[in-house]
Amino acid sequence: MKIVAAVTRSPTMPFELESIDLDAPRADEVLVRIVGAGVCHTDLVAQEGYFPMSMPAVFGHEGAGIVEQVGSAVTRVRPGDRVALTFMSCGRCSCCTAGSSPYCKMFTSLNYSGARGDGSKTLQGAGGGISGSFFGQSSFASHAIANERNVVKVPDGVPLELAGVLGCGVQTGAGAVMRSMACRAGASLLVLGGGAVGLSAVLGGVIQGCDTIIVVEPYPARRELALSLGATHVIDPAACGELAAATRAICPDGVDYVLDTSGRHAVISSVPQLLASRGTFGFVGVPPASERELPLPGTLLQMMRGGFTYRGIIEGDSEPDIFLPQLMDLYLAGRFPFDKMIKTYPLERINDAIADQHRGLCTKVVLLP
Repeated sequence: MKIVAAVTRSPTMPFELESIDLDAPRADEVLVRIVGAGVCHTDLVAQEGYFPMSMPAVFGHEGAGIVEQVGSAVTRVRPGDRVALTFMSCGRCSCCTAGSSPYCKMFTSLNYSGARGDGSKTLQGAGGGISGSFFGQSSFASHAIANERNVVKVPDGVPLELAGVLGCGVQTGAGAVMRSMACRAGASLLVLGGGAVGLSAVLGGVIQGCDTIIVVEPYPARRELALSLGATHVIDPAACGELAAATRAICPDGVDYVLDTSGRHAVISSVPQLLASRGTFGFVGVPPASERELPLPGTLLQMMRGGFTYRGIIEGDSEPDIFLPQLMDLYLAGRFPFDKMIKTYPLERINDAIADQHRGLCTKVVLLP
């Protein structure tokens, strides 16, 4: 079928709306009419050419919409169902069968290759194949092909156009706190970066019962939003002097958990001075290209003396069929207001939306086809 999609023709180039062809769903696939798609930092990294996807390409991996067609083997959803889309996993490897699908052994090929697992492309343009299947979806479009494994039903009462953000950024931040680090009640939590992932971590910290939740964020509007979502303290990194001193003015013995969402070495280099004894450092931020080979903060001796745990985190260790319904139930109960950080834009304004997000004029963008 013909669809409209935001296509990236070459690395770092702006998105352009084009009319392209979308394949029909195969036996285990689902055709979804997209009603909203979140913009995640990972989409922007992909636009820069970081992932092994050839250009032109269609990104987008926080889609949500209405099921229009299902393959012959699909049993979990049917046409008319409201669904959120999330990452793709094989369901067969040792990680998937152990309930750790974010660490699926086929994660790279299923999410970053630009094609289905068998190498076939779901998208075609005037000049030939277009890379798609980004995170098993490519949802910067009017329609997307997903797999039965990476769709989750959305109940009535959850705004469908916003629900897609749960499928990556929100489950990453909230899951880092609620699942990966499993922050204990009464503990202290420091979040480096107050974007959508960081603010989702704040929401997770509130759910976990953390007594002290500190957010380090340069944009004033995001600091205010962090406080409204449950942070107890905010720090402006440009005005605080040394981050360690500012943090220990709040928690003299250091913080129990630090989550980095920024990927900025200048920020995370201070982590050993921020942590309390036996503290945990979780990291989800993708560093800028110039910093991707820099070492983790602290020496082995510092880590050993402090009894620190360093924890790399993918997708908040979420099993989407379990965790996303949990987050949606919390939203319906008024305890997880993720919608407060979202601003919507029409799909045709995708480049304006990204520019606004870079300038701190909004926190989380959702595109409406």
